[in-house]
Amino acid sequence: MKIITKIIGSLLSLSIAAGCTAEPASQESAAPDSLQAIREEGTITIGVFRDLPPYGSQDSSGNFVGYDVYFAEQIGKDLGVKVEYVGLDAQGRVPALTGGKVDLVLANFTVTEERKAQVDFADPYMKVYIGVVSPDSAPITDISQLAGKSLIVAQGTTQQTYFTTEHPEITLDVYTTETDAFAALKDGRAPALSQDTTNVLAWALQNPGFSVGIEKLGEPAFIAPAVRKGNTSLLNWLNEEIAALPSDFFHNNYAETLEPVYGSAANPDDIVVENGNPET
Repeated sequence: MKIITKIIGSLLSLSIAAGCTAEPASQESAAPDSLQAIREEGTITIGVFRDLPPYGSQDSSGNFVGYDVYFAEQIGKDLGVKVEYVGLDAQGRVPALTGGKVDLVLANFTVTEERKAQVDFADPYMKVYIGVVSPDSAPITDISQLAGKSLIVAQGTTQQTYFTTEHPEITLDVYTTETDAFAALKDGRAPALSQDTTNVLAWALQNPGFSVGIEKLGEPAFIAPAVRKGNTSLLNWLNEEIAALPSDFFHNNYAETLEPVYGSAANPDDIVVENGNPET
């Protein structure tokens, strides 16, 4: 009986130990924004700009349109799920991911070291510089012209960070949304506005009387999809998706969404990145 009791006790101890050391289900795979969860739900929620044409905005019917949306639709198609859009402002992109409001952000999102500490970026699909737009009646063609003056920027943008650190001699007039920022420029509340060159160029082409006097400030930066930090399943899928897309996918995207705005004023090869390769 003593031997039988010892055997039963040993088996119970092994069972308890096994239960304590068993690998728990992966926290990432169980997350609602993981690749598995998105496929099971049948929907991916993507954050895009609501007021930054031609990259992300809403048309007269309330549908989201633009360069980022074109890419988002392809992602939904290749995942085999429905795309639900959430309109974002620049400062809302990181909180939308960290707060679980969206699964993915495709909102003209420039990769920076500060942002990489908060979210995970996939491979790039666009490259940009910082540009400055101003009235034709008082053109700003050199950064020195803004010393001691105000410059309009949108909150949460790379422009706000760049001018804060690199040009403290310039006072920043910060607005919550892109719409408010461009409205302030039209109202003459500051001599100039800074955004990505692609964005200020598009705006100037649609607003006679304004021109982009400075097209390339700083080093080129890259635009990429972003996911919640640690969401490796969705991140890995995105990188595989970008690499597997046809080699002219984003040039076709440009032709459909950007060329009607830019015409001959921009070169697609200066903007488009194919298959995640910055050299293309």
